[in-house]
Order: sequence, then C-alpha cells, then structure tokens
Amino acid sequence: MTDLLTTILEAHGGLARWQEARRISARQFSGGVLWGLKGHPGAANDVMVTVDLHREFTSHEPFSEEGHRTSFTPERVAIETTGGEVVEELRNPRESFAGHELSTPWNRLQLAYFTGYAMWTYLTEPVSLTFPGVDTEEIDPWTEDGEKFRRLRVRYPADLATHSPEQTLYVDSDGLLRRRDYNVDVAGGAPSAHYISGHREVSGLVIPSERLIYSRDEHGAKVPEPLIVSVHLEDVEVH
Repeated sequence: MTDLLTTILEAHGGLARWQEARRISARQFSGGVLWGLKGHPGAANDVMVTVDLHREFTSHEPFSEEGHRTSFTPERVAIETTGGEVVEELRNPRESFAGHELSTPWNRLQLAYFTGYAMWTYLTEPVSLTFPGVDTEEIDPWTEDGEKFRRLRVRYPADLATHSPEQTLYVDSDGLLRRRDYNVDVAGGAPSAHYISGHREVSGLVIPSERLIYSRDEHGAKVPEPLIVSVHLEDVEVH
C-alpha cells in the first residue's frame, strides 16, 4: 500500500471502519447533458442508490418506472420488479458497447450498467482501492487554481467494471479525494475530469455528496461547458 493511499484511507474514516461497513445507500439526484444525449433525459434523478462495499453490486430504485429496480454486477445487469421478478437482463454487458461513441444512444440495460458501475466506483472509494488486483502508484503532483494536489494512479483489474482500466485521483492537503480523471470506455473513450466535494462524515465514514463531471482537454484541464454529469447525494446511510 502506498503512503498516499494510506493517507487517503485515514482521511476518509480509516480502513478498519470501511471494512466493517456492509453497504452505503443514498438518495441520488443527477443532471448534466449525458442523459439526454444517451436517450434517457432525467435518468438516475431522485432515485435511491445502494452499493455493496465487499463485492461489485449496485441497485437503483425506482428505475425507468415505478416498481422497477436495477441489479448490477460486472457479469450481468438486470431490471427487476421490487419483488425480485426479472423484467429483462443482459449477460456480459460490457460487450454490448462495442463501437459506441459519445453520442451513441443506450438502451435501458446499458444505462443500468453505466449507472451501476459508476456509482459503485464512486461510493466504495477508498476501500475498493485495497481490493485484490487494484494497483496504485503516486505520480507527479498537480496544481489547479492555486492549490497543489498529490496524485494517485490507479490500475483496475479486468474483473472490476469501471470507466477505464487506468484512472488518476487527485488528493488535497487533508487527504480528501477532490478530482479523478478517466476515459469513459463505454462512450467512445471520452476523456473526463470529475470534481468531488461536499465531504461529510456518516457513521464514521467520510463520503462526498457532490460530483461535477466535465470533458478534459489534451492538457489535462477541464472543459467548463457543457456540464456532462452532476451527482448530488442526500440521506446518505451506512449499513
């Protein structure tokens, strides 16, 4: 474990506390241009999201219509009734994005896959950075708006679904995660700059409540317009 990863874990509540917790749930509000671009305006807005902290699993409820929820794992994504009856499902969902570009529409199951892996990635950090096969390395620092950030390069194994195999986390002087860079492989590899704020302590864990995601230019700077995705969390609970 790198020194920087240890700093991150301690700032977010400590590894032991994260390992004790089982799930995180929250009321999720989402905005930005991505949802309309993909054919699902208003998607993932004012829904309950639940992630498992010990395996890659996410559920959003309601999803698409009242009485339906999602069930996401890397190998399978499904839409179910709240009683557990499968409405539709897709095995090996990542393969369905072959040839996609940023403007390529998604069907409901592809949307469920994207929202599932994205929110799992965000809400399980930093404990997911300690999972088997995840490799971390501190790289050169970055200065933005007069503030200096340490940076952690993360390489994810193939069995974890996320935006891209390699991502970069930016860490402030308090050890808090403040930005992440990645390419959205399921949307043509779109380069993204993702800003993190609103850190709050919930049952001993420090969890961000605000995320703003923009395009990223060839110099690593955010492209301020348009706002691609926003995520706001309320009623966060640790189970």
